[in-house]
Amino acid sequence: MEIRSRTMLRPASALHTLAGEKMPLTVFDRVAIDIFIPTVLAYAAPAPSNEALKEGLLKAVAAYPHLAGRLAVEDQGRRFIHLNNEGVLVVEATVSIDLSDVLVDGRMAASVDDLYPTIPEENIGVALLQIQLNRYKCGGVVIGITSHHHAADGHSMSTFFTTWASAVREGKDFVAPSPFLDRAATAVPRSTPAPEFDHRSLEFMDAHDKKPVVPMNRIKNLAVHFTADFVTDLKARVGSRCSTFQCLLAHVWKKMTAARDLNPEEFTKVRVAVNCRGRADPPVPMDFSGNMVLWAFPMLQARDVLSWCYGGVVGAIRDAVACIDDEYVQSFVDFGNVADANGEELIATAADAGTMLCPDLEVDSWLGFKFHQIDLGTGPPSAFLPPDLPVEGLMIFVPSCKAKGGVDLFVAVAEVHVEAFEQICYSLE
Repeated sequence: MEIRSRTMLRPASALHTLAGEKMPLTVFDRVAIDIFIPTVLAYAAPAPSNEALKEGLLKAVAAYPHLAGRLAVEDQGRRFIHLNNEGVLVVEATVSIDLSDVLVDGRMAASVDDLYPTIPEENIGVALLQIQLNRYKCGGVVIGITSHHHAADGHSMSTFFTTWASAVREGKDFVAPSPFLDRAATAVPRSTPAPEFDHRSLEFMDAHDKKPVVPMNRIKNLAVHFTADFVTDLKARVGSRCSTFQCLLAHVWKKMTAARDLNPEEFTKVRVAVNCRGRADPPVPMDFSGNMVLWAFPMLQARDVLSWCYGGVVGAIRDAVACIDDEYVQSFVDFGNVADANGEELIATAADAGTMLCPDLEVDSWLGFKFHQIDLGTGPPSAFLPPDLPVEGLMIFVPSCKAKGGVDLFVAVAEVHVEAFEQICYSLE
C-alpha cells in the first residue's frame, strides 16, 4: 500500500445555520465511549473515482456540520463540539493488487487496520470524521472510515453513509437533507430534576471501578454467518412473534453460556444497545444526528439461559429492553443535569481494550442499517469489514452483504472458549 495524499476537505457551504456554534456535549454524548469507531466498506470494480467520492463527501458533510467540526474543552473542563468547519480528513492510498486477491467470500485475508486512518492518540482538536480511500489495481475501492463516538452514534453514521452514497450516485441532482441537529433538545431536564433509577452504576462508574484487562492474544475474533433459513428456523422455535435480533441474541447467549461452561448458579447478563429516539417523550426525530443510545441489561442464571426454551430467553430480552421507556430516558437526562449542577465527573461504563466480560456479553445491532442504500452508483458494498473487536464477549450483528436475509455475527471470544463455541454455534439443540 502507498499513501498518495492526505487532505483536509472543507465544505464550501460553511454558512450552515449552525456555523460557528459551540455545542455542549449532552449526557447521551458523554455516556458514549470516548473513542473513534472504524467502519470499512468494500466496493468491487467498477467503482466511482476518488474525485467523485470526495465531491459527494463535501456535499454530504455540508448537511452534518458537526462532522466537520472539532472537539474542544471549555474553561470549566467540559467538552463541546465546535462547528468551525475545519474539515474532514481524507487519505488516498493505492494498493498494487486486485481486490479479489485479498477479499475472499466477503472477508479480507489480513487485518483491515491499515485500511482506515490511524486512530488519533488525542481526541481534542482532531478531525472527528476521517476517511481513507484505498484504490486497488482492478479499480475496486475499500473505504475506511473512523468517526468519534461523541459526535454521532451508529444510527447517525449509518444515515450519513446513505447520504454520502446518494450524493455520489445522484451527482448534480442531489438534494441535501436537513437532519435534526438540536442536541440540547434531546436532553431537557424537568423543572425539578428527579432521577428515579441507579444511573451511576448502570451507565456510569467510579473512576476506580474498571475491570482488569488481559493480553490481546487471549481474545480471538470470530465471524459466523447465519443464513436466512437458519433465522427462519430459529424464529419458529421461539413460538411467538420476535425480531431477527431478539432470536439471534437468544441463540448466541445460549451458545456462549454453554461454551464458557459457566457455573449453573452464576448470573450472566447482556448489555444491549437501545436507540432512545422513539422512546423519549416527546420522541426525537429519527433523523437526529448525534447520540441517543442507552442500554438494557437482561440477566438470567446460566442454568436458565441453557434450560429455558428460546421463547423464554427472548422474553427476558424483550422485557429488559421494554424497561428503557420514556420514564427511564427522562430519569437519565435528569441524572445528568443533577451531576452537572454538582460538578461531578461522569465516567462511562464502556469497557477498555482487553477487558474480559465473561460471564457477561455486550451486543450492538447494525441490522437496521440499510447497506443496500449505500450504493455509490455501481451497486451496494460487496463486503462490510469490521476491525477486530477488542473486548471479550463483545459482538455485533450485521446484515449480510452476500446473502439476502442472512446475518453476519462478529464476536470476540476468549481463546480457551473458541473451540467449544465453534462446535455448537449452529446447533439448535
